[in-house]
Amino acid sequence: MSALTRNEAQLRARLLDVHHYAVALDLTVGDETFDSSVHIRFTARTAGDTFVELKPETLTSALLDGEPLPVTALQDNRLPLDGLTEGPHELRIDTRMRYSRTGEGLHRFTDPADGETYVYSQMFMDDVQRVFPAFDQPDLKAVFEFTVTAPAHWTVLANGITTRTTERDGSDTETEAATATWHSAPTPLISTYLAAVAAGPWHSVHTRHAGLPFGIHCRRSLAPHLDADADEILSVTTACFDRYQEKFTEPYPFDSYDQAFVPEFNAGAMENPGLVTFRDEFIYRSAVTDTERQSRAMVIAHEMAHMWFGDLVTLAWFDDIWLNESFAEYMGYQTLTEATRFTDTWTEFGVTRKPWGYDADQRPSTHPVAPTPDDVPDTASALLNFDGISYAKGASALRQLVAWLGEKDFLAGINTHFTRHKFANASLADFVDSLAAHTERDVHAWADIWLRTTGIDTLTPQIQEDPRGTGAPGWTLTIDRDGTRPHHVAVGVYDRDPADGRLLDRTELLHLDVPSDEVLSVSGPRPALLVVNDNDLTYAKVRLDETSVETVLRGLSGIPGPLTRAVVWNSLRDMVRDGELDPQDYLTTAEAHLPEEHDLAIVQGVLTFARTQIAVRYLPPEQRTAALNTLTDIARDLLRRTEDGSAPGLRLTAVRSLVDSATQPDTIAAWLADDTVPGGPELDPELRWRILARLCVLGAVDESAIDAALAADPSATGEEGAARCRAALPTPEAKAAAWQRLFHDDTLSNYLFSATAQGFWQPEQVDLVRDYVPRFYPEAVALGARRGPAIAEAAGRWAFPVYAIEESNLQAGHTCLANGDILPLLRRKLIDQLDDLARALRVRGA
Repeated sequence: MSALTRNEAQLRARLLDVHHYAVALDLTVGDETFDSSVHIRFTARTAGDTFVELKPETLTSALLDGEPLPVTALQDNRLPLDGLTEGPHELRIDTRMRYSRTGEGLHRFTDPADGETYVYSQMFMDDVQRVFPAFDQPDLKAVFEFTVTAPAHWTVLANGITTRTTERDGSDTETEAATATWHSAPTPLISTYLAAVAAGPWHSVHTRHAGLPFGIHCRRSLAPHLDADADEILSVTTACFDRYQEKFTEPYPFDSYDQAFVPEFNAGAMENPGLVTFRDEFIYRSAVTDTERQSRAMVIAHEMAHMWFGDLVTLAWFDDIWLNESFAEYMGYQTLTEATRFTDTWTEFGVTRKPWGYDADQRPSTHPVAPTPDDVPDTASALLNFDGISYAKGASALRQLVAWLGEKDFLAGINTHFTRHKFANASLADFVDSLAAHTERDVHAWADIWLRTTGIDTLTPQIQEDPRGTGAPGWTLTIDRDGTRPHHVAVGVYDRDPADGRLLDRTELLHLDVPSDEVLSVSGPRPALLVVNDNDLTYAKVRLDETSVETVLRGLSGIPGPLTRAVVWNSLRDMVRDGELDPQDYLTTAEAHLPEEHDLAIVQGVLTFARTQIAVRYLPPEQRTAALNTLTDIARDLLRRTEDGSAPGLRLTAVRSLVDSATQPDTIAAWLADDTVPGGPELDPELRWRILARLCVLGAVDESAIDAALAADPSATGEEGAARCRAALPTPEAKAAAWQRLFHDDTLSNYLFSATAQGFWQPEQVDLVRDYVPRFYPEAVALGARRGPAIAEAAGRWAFPVYAIEESNLQAGHTCLANGDILPLLRRKLIDQLDDLARALRVRGA
């Protein structure tokens, strides 16, 4: 398919003004295809030639101003509209489209739990063309209305409020099923990628708030789980809604607010105006920690922020994707902190999101938060920038901007931006101009240095004791910067309590601008610990002075304040990745301090890094078992600490870690066989599948155990668990069967593909699957070419031979990159994976 170029989009935007889409979808045609018709009203500003995009199974007919267009003129995904005259036009196109199993276009899913079927759209980036023909670019906004025919027992959701208009009872023929038709209210002006529809026998919970209808929806088989959490979901939703209404001068711009939790969704969520779609893993079937509930709440807040950032005001081209994602990320965390019970969200951001940005910014594929238009020449290249840069680094940059600019001026600039560009499109330059209208500070220069450059600065404190040589207690502080950006940072100063050795804040935080010629003089003895960027307001690596390193290794858990501890843990993480701290020292620090840690986000983040990177990638294979046993010991310590039931989230985290790190099957096998074992966990579906997967890796069960587990849990999640387990079995036959499914079964859905890939590669099984390592590269390239971006991305993320930490793997990958005609999204994933592989080899050799 031809990717739309920025130049083509600019030419078409100068030629056309698109007014209205009337889209008719018939979802009763069959299991593989649906009928799609569109009536587009538009105006040509001048005479000229253009095209409309579509990806049909069959193009049935096309009429331009009542005159037929030759269906044979469709080339690739473009139908030419040549010889347009100046003035108004009407385009009518009838097609038959194919349902997706990859989460792109109109995805169709049949729930194995009850046989019910659901469909939902995912139109981003250019997948509207899989659903209906469109002038598919973000700056050709229009009004959208949907008419949808579906089985009568379904409910149809869309961007606007839907009304059931007609019904057919199915009595006309013996085979005709009962159907009904729904019509959606017209939207305000929105971009093509934001149009949305979802249909099926949804279980729904409705309420009204601020004069608008609100709804949450899920599959019927998940109804009890949605009902259990409905109050929490709606409470977060309405609290964030009210806070945004207070922050923003432009009112909420749409007629309703539905949130549909849909199956096999590729992203976390999608900000369709009035109909936000979420992956339905957010409807919890099993026990979760409060940090996971906070993560769900953050996604709710993030997507709601998009109603203004992205939907009301939309990027003109995809070089400004950060204007959507960075702002929604920042606003989601900040608003959740202000409006809900989740008041410590920035710790979780520092532990989980910021490292995502740091890692991405050190790879060869890094890019500016706001790349230049020339760096995003087409939609294929735009897809590459949905990463830790556009989300985590961009949000971190905005947090630093607020610290430097002040929240009052920041919000004033945002509101000016909304007023100037509502229901239209805007660019980075437009946004900076809006900020500049409310401050004397040079925000244009700030944007150039923070948003147009790549890489991470490193901040290192320099302490000099008794600088005047008087013998009096005192010291001076300067901060060395390896990098180019200005930083407004806070520095925490901590002393040991002579009575019990606890770390205590000495004073208020010290505030410095970096770079600066200022030398900060401080009275009193040199501190035991000094933490640069103590409240994590800037985006930079932080190094510790030698005295602070010693203090941290002995007393990290005693640092007051979880956000400070998160900054310190991130510093240790960076030092390991950069070869400045032995991975074993990180494990030793975790063993010493995690059993005393109370912040769930920190415990989860440290354990995840220790297991997925240090134990199985950064340490040599002969040290893996000992490292995993260390993590098991940490988990046992946490379990002992939480025996009284006072910290269920911490206990659940410990159970999961013990399962994932087990090197012997006895304990977890006993848990699975009898969940009344003293000291064992109460098992739910998630824990049962987690334990079974680990037992499969260890060779402690066979396929009959998987069959029995699936019979007990015949849900979609159960099918994914079974696929993961079968692929994890340590036999040549199991690996061959899994490989066949991954790379040669093109009916495999996106979720079942990912689950199978997750099971296939295991650090304990590197020798068993060694022959598959060189096969991965050509077969992944061929798979991506056949199945498209979503499966290509999943192959690069999950099917990569991540545990083959060997030069031969690195060489095979680089040979592939040099010789292959590779789908851009897969190429990007391979570049990143190979860079991480090279880093693991360097850390092992350090």
